Amino acid sequence: MKLYYDLHIHSCLSPCGDEDNTPNNIVNMALIKGLNVIALSDHNTCKNCLAAMAVGRKNGLVVLPAMELTTSEDIHVLCLFERYEDAQKLEEHISRTRLKIANRPEIFGRQLILNEEDEVVGEEENLLIVSSGVSVEEVAPLVSSLGGIAVPAHIDKQANGLIGILGAFDPRLGFRMAEYRQDVGVDLPRLCNSDAHTLWDISEAEHFIEAETCSAHGVFAALKKMCGEKV
Repeated sequence: MKLYYDLHIHSCLSPCGDEDNTPNNIVNMALIKGLNVIALSDHNTCKNCLAAMAVGRKNGLVVLPAMELTTSEDIHVLCLFERYEDAQKLEEHISRTRLKIANRPEIFGRQLILNEEDEVVGEEENLLIVSSGVSVEEVAPLVSSLGGIAVPAHIDKQANGLIGILGAFDPRLGFRMAEYRQDVGVDLPRLCNSDAHTLWDISEAEHFIEAETCSAHGVFAALKKMCGEKV
């Protein structure tokens, strides 16, 4: 079956994410736009994923746990998971290595942790848009060891894109899928996501994957198949 997706959406936990990007608002906007599956991918954290997944289950939308990891070279990598527990393990690893710089909400924006009722239950004190301390060489094997898929984000853009920072795409880094809209000469399966920081930037029902079931397992199996894995 065709499942329309947007696997790169930021919530209000990302300092650059709009405060209207709450779990309920994100899920409902995705449904309005005709999507079947999304991933919540805040910078270096997955703390709002559980709430978004719960809201998705109530409303018939598949929500994958994810995060947009910032490498030590300042490269953004989308890290997708089937299970929240695996994404949480990556966050625990990152929290031990990333720079600890106090957030300044008046400059960068608030970093709000919400429950499934969109109630504020916490606020991340340290700035999330900093280096994770994980190098670009380490990301793919690290995420794979935790059961996830590492996807270099927006590689067709200069800012925080792998090609823009390194100057070329090295297949030896171990990535088996990439996120881009404009052709950059990379022979890998492609994801076209919004990198939405506001609700209106969430993708329309335009790009789809073929999956056997409309579930987290079905979606992740389809992504692994795209990457050349046997499932």
